[in-house]
Amino acid sequence: MGWVGQGAATLDRAFRATVLARRRRNGPESTLGPVERIHGLRAIAAEVAAIPNDADSFLPRASITPTVERIGRSGRAHSVRFASPHRLWFRPSPGEPEALEDRWRRYPENYTVDARWLRAGPVDAPVCLLLHGYLGGVHAIEERFWPIEWLHRNGIDAMLVALPFHGARRRKKPRTPPPFPGGDPKFTIEGFRQTCVDLRSLTTWLRGEGARAVGAMGMSLGGYSAALLATVEPLDFVAPFIPLASIADFARDGGRLIGTRTQQLEQHALLETIHAPVSPLTRPCLVPEGGRLVIAAKNDHITPMTHAAKIATHFDAPLEIFRGGHLLQFGRRGAFRAFAKMLHALELTTVAS
Repeated sequence: MGWVGQGAATLDRAFRATVLARRRRNGPESTLGPVERIHGLRAIAAEVAAIPNDADSFLPRASITPTVERIGRSGRAHSVRFASPHRLWFRPSPGEPEALEDRWRRYPENYTVDARWLRAGPVDAPVCLLLHGYLGGVHAIEERFWPIEWLHRNGIDAMLVALPFHGARRRKKPRTPPPFPGGDPKFTIEGFRQTCVDLRSLTTWLRGEGARAVGAMGMSLGGYSAALLATVEPLDFVAPFIPLASIADFARDGGRLIGTRTQQLEQHALLETIHAPVSPLTRPCLVPEGGRLVIAAKNDHITPMTHAAKIATHFDAPLEIFRGGHLLQFGRRGAFRAFAKMLHALELTTVAS
């Protein structure tokens, strides 16, 4: 593996064993035994069965009128904010201790979509939506993490978008971990629904503002979101980067499925069924074949390469692999070069490096 791979893998394992495991121990599902969990998942699966297959009904776009304000001294950065068009799908269920709507209302910040548009120059420049991972979404930090200047040199606008319950959409006081994604499948489904509704609406608005192309690149949770968006919105390009692909697989690999082998298999199957309406593996990719690229890290121990491989197979897309991990992304420059070559082949940039 080498010291680079070992270091990347060690940091990933430490993060998973501390930050992510703490959420598992403190989640509402932690008090339930396997029989109770299976019973609850079956009930949710029955509700999910009523969801229409039509993506435009379940994951619609809406007309928005954002507030756009110039920020900073360069004149290239703009704050873009608008009211989220998302409306809850699930209704209260008999015996539910607290309605989902009541829990949703605890986060008033989440009702406003917050994005930062970093413009390369031309009015009609292609726009790349950059979608962060879990616990991310603070624009000042994301600007330093993503290769913004590199995108600008390639003539691409960058738009940082805070996913639901992250960044400026995260509760300020008390400062608690984002509830999405989490142990409640219905809350998680609504979070991905809001992600799609917000991003579809933003994509339509950007095209109306003159962008000649709109695509998405996302990391981890953002990679899942970018891939999901590509199955309901005809983007010009998509590049899931070290993506999450399956909630059920993530739960299994993180030790969240309990009981006998048979009980764990049933929990996994139920989680796959429940999350299918918001899975990037349910619908075909709507992005033209030449505009698809999936990127994986060889030593990723948070969303291992199997996740990226599932999306690449489903999308019939090339799988680019770099040597680093999920957090220490050694060698990712080569992955961005592959991304640039794809954009160059699409005639969206004049630079192929």
